[in-house]
Amino acid sequence: MSVAATHSFVLEHPPAEPAVAERHFLSKLAVETDPADVHLDLERGHPGIVVVDTRSPDAYARCHIPGAINLPTRTISPETAASLPRDKVIVAYCWGPGCNGSTRAAARLAALGFRVKEMIGGIGYWRKEGLPVEGSSPADAPLYA
Repeated sequence: MSVAATHSFVLEHPPAEPAVAERHFLSKLAVETDPADVHLDLERGHPGIVVVDTRSPDAYARCHIPGAINLPTRTISPETAASLPRDKVIVAYCWGPGCNGSTRAAARLAALGFRVKEMIGGIGYWRKEGLPVEGSSPADAPLYA
């Protein structure tokens, strides 16, 4: 016999009012994108984005998104970012949800005055969606460092 619950873990914290929720979700979309949208823009040759792989040069060499530029998070500085275009949106990615390298890279690039979005899911979710990759061992490259 099922007993009706008197407590809801979902509703323990009341949901936001619709206008507050809309602002929240639009704010997330202003700083995040996903592999499918990035792929469609690249496939269509949209000129407004530049994809930046924030992982190590070795990881990039093994497997990366076609056309991505390698700029490891820890190397980002005014000098290393000088060649990035300021009139485009930088799309940063790393390994996946368990990696915050692209989050840190996006923050550093934003601090340098770039408009930037983080590709949620990273190369891991790019590959899970079966999207094209290139590199020295794209089919069997590990999905983490």
